[in-house]
Amino acid sequence: MHLQIQQQKVLLVVSLLCLVWCNLQDVVQGSNNVIDLSIRRRTSSIAATGGTATTSATPTFPTTINPRMTSTAFAFDKFFSTLNPTSRKDFKTKILKLASKTNRGLTASVEQKQEMLTLFEALEKMNPTKNPLKSDKVNGKWSLDYTTSDSILGKGGFPRVGPIVQKIDTIALRAENSEVVSYFGIQVPRKVTANLFPRNNQLVDVQFERFSLGPIGFDAPESFKGYLDITYLDDQVRLSRGDKGNIFVLTRMED
Repeated sequence: MHLQIQQQKVLLVVSLLCLVWCNLQDVVQGSNNVIDLSIRRRTSSIAATGGTATTSATPTFPTTINPRMTSTAFAFDKFFSTLNPTSRKDFKTKILKLASKTNRGLTASVEQKQEMLTLFEALEKMNPTKNPLKSDKVNGKWSLDYTTSDSILGKGGFPRVGPIVQKIDTIALRAENSEVVSYFGIQVPRKVTANLFPRNNQLVDVQFERFSLGPIGFDAPESFKGYLDITYLDDQVRLSRGDKGNIFVLTRMED
């Protein structure tokens, strides 16, 4: 990474020098054109008056654009567009690889959590969907690939088996989280349903409604509520932030 940054700095300096050199050449060439034009007009004026100098014509600068300057500017813009080669796809790949490596964040070290947060924030800035709650992309089933929430991961408790799934329906304003938990080797499905109350086109309040543990169900206390801030959304990946400061990385599942 350090070597790559140094290479980018060298490329930037070289490109800047090239641009300055080409611009200087253009300025010199333009000045020579003006001087030559002025000399020729003055000479013509002297010849026409029999050797007596008259007021010279006002020099004019060239009105045509130097093709080399145009091509240089284009190359310079192209250089800046590729100066940071890390694209949206690259960030998503790195995030999902780290999520898999840390078992959804369950085994993430302090360094890995910081790395994930850095990647997370970088991808947030590339969000292609500015009003996610108004987009059909947000609806459907999503698999939780990474989170910093110990309670959702079951850290220090009973292990989760298989995917942790979140289903969102912004038409009905409903959400559902489901998972399978292993209690002493016995796999039991768990589920919680919730009502959604959008504050704006990105942030939505969540009021949990009913919990299910295997065949047993019970209503959630009214105090069980939170919010979900959808900070990135595309066809395959969704990033969210919760009311307790946790981050969530989810990938789309087939319905």
